[in-house]
Amino acid sequence: MNKTPDFSKSHAAQSTAPPRRQFLRTSLLTGISEALLPACAAARALPVSAAAGPKPFELDEHTIGDLQKALESGELTSQSLVRKYLARVEEIDKNGPALNSVIEINPDALAIADALDRERQEKRVRGPLHGVPVLIKDNIDTADHMQTTAGSLALLGSTPGKDSFVARKLREAGAVILGKTNLSEWANIRSSHSTSGWSGRGGQTKNPYALDRNPCGSSSGSGAAVAASLCAVAVGTETDGSVVCPASANGIVGIKPTLGLISRSGIIPIAHSQDTAGPMARTVRDAAILLGALAGVDPGDDATGSSAERGQTDYTKFLDPEGLRGARIGVARKYFGSNDATDDLMNHLLEEMRRHGAVVVDPADLDSHGKFDATEFTVLLYELKADLNRYLAGRPGAPRSLKEIIAFNEGHKDQEMPFFGQDVFLRAEAKGPLTSKEYLGALQANHRLSRNEGIDALMDRFRLDAIMAPTAGPTWVNDHATGDHSVGGSSNAAAVAGYPDISLPAGFVFGLPVGISFFGRAWSEPALLKIAYGFEQAFKARKPPQFLPSIPL
Repeated sequence: MNKTPDFSKSHAAQSTAPPRRQFLRTSLLTGISEALLPACAAARALPVSAAAGPKPFELDEHTIGDLQKALESGELTSQSLVRKYLARVEEIDKNGPALNSVIEINPDALAIADALDRERQEKRVRGPLHGVPVLIKDNIDTADHMQTTAGSLALLGSTPGKDSFVARKLREAGAVILGKTNLSEWANIRSSHSTSGWSGRGGQTKNPYALDRNPCGSSSGSGAAVAASLCAVAVGTETDGSVVCPASANGIVGIKPTLGLISRSGIIPIAHSQDTAGPMARTVRDAAILLGALAGVDPGDDATGSSAERGQTDYTKFLDPEGLRGARIGVARKYFGSNDATDDLMNHLLEEMRRHGAVVVDPADLDSHGKFDATEFTVLLYELKADLNRYLAGRPGAPRSLKEIIAFNEGHKDQEMPFFGQDVFLRAEAKGPLTSKEYLGALQANHRLSRNEGIDALMDRFRLDAIMAPTAGPTWVNDHATGDHSVGGSSNAAAVAGYPDISLPAGFVFGLPVGISFFGRAWSEPALLKIAYGFEQAFKARKPPQFLPSIPL
């Protein structure tokens, strides 16, 4: 069995930021492309000797299958599982390394687990998630005793009127919603100078591989919690990069599905043309299980209509340990070049993928690469204002509009804006309605350039099953004074197109995990999962975190 090498000592370090944060910075400040931004954070990484990490945890790296075996045998109950994960959250998230990935614990978790245990005793098992603890991002509505705030103090104390579709699907599947995860406030759309993983309500989430490094945004808490085995699996959300970048930075699997596979109802929005929830897990199989549980048609979200025919309830049937054999994979070379060590790792993996039977088409670049950056940002600004206003209008006890959120932040600067402001919010508030010519033209350009002249054209030309690129490079040192430091990232084409993108562990660069992405045309999750599972089984690249204070370079 071939193993992925560790390139951690091969080159001088460079830093990488989440793709949307990179895009916002370039759009607002310089207008230059992602690859030209300087990599400056790595110089601040000091060689600190490792402190003793947390004690071993009996559920470390346990999969959904492992937990179900223990539940079926009676070795564990759902209640005992919840108690063990809660103790682990207390030990390493609130104390010890203090990851700060969990923003709130569900006070009903033990009662829910008890009810599910009784169902199991009565031989009523709902499926593979029955009794399994799951964490969800704090922008996913739950009509219970938990808050849903997007990390903002402005939404504290207001309770959604009903569960999001995602929360309802989890409950129907028998999952125990253990709590909410911290995130980049407002899913990283408030400012072009933000630090990913920071919110006014939750503070800064840390990366479990190196505590001074960034977990990437905006599903930072979900990524860090899964990596640290604080839950079995978690749910994140993505507009552009916010599932796949945390997956890469935290050494886990993240799936950004086709727009409409998972309902957006009850998720605090950025942009309806790109927003989606997605699974985050330590293995491809667990991510596939969660994806099947979350998929479905929602009468409250028209985009899910196609899911009736194109979606699946069981994605594990597509998992093939020989999934690389015969797969035609195009290499999007224009997403390379931001980090030499990451490129070396990816080039090695490509050679190994060929040995495992993959047909590698190299290069296979999108003709439209880099041509929809400005139009993407225009669409995000318009849709942010319209979609957030619509959401807030139906949220009891909350500010009623983006304008009121802006005013709240101004009135609570010490708590909400100690490090960065709200320039993106201000630009969004200045935009007009979704009937504006500027918006309609930008949206049409996005879809044409990312779909017809982008992913679809490329896959047709080379008869591809998937397009491959590095998800991102090694993550950067947290820096609240100047914000994220950004180069690289391959999420934008799939994000703008509304097409699926899977990131999974590829190996380590400078002791930090990096991910490999496979993306493709709409509704191609089965093909992408087959390839991703084949890759995972061939390389076994994931290693659990050691909670180092810093990475010695």
